[in-house]
Amino acid sequence: MSVLIAFSVTPLGSGEEVGALVAEAVRVVRASGLPNRTDAMFTTVEGETWDEAMAVVKAAVEAVHARSPRTSTVIKIDWRDGVTGALDKKVASVEHHLAGLD
Repeated sequence: MSVLIAFSVTPLGSGEEVGALVAEAVRVVRASGLPNRTDAMFTTVEGETWDEAMAVVKAAVEAVHARSPRTSTVIKIDWRDGVTGALDKKVASVEHHLAGLD
């Protein structure tokens, strides 16, 4: 099974500059050892099980909340049996089609 979780955690009540706080969440994800990717809006983590991936997301949100009086979190989950490497394969499929190789 493969579970992709894209999440965004936003510290509230911590001022306008939140990059340093968001970096705390990304550090937790990267330290997990699970495949991951961060872009301008979300961090996506891939785990073999729901519990494995959600534990990383929970720890990342907790890291931000430890330094902020309030947090807001958006989560999107793609749970699919029999798939591995979905984090890269989904992007590669779109790039393949964009290149006209279909």
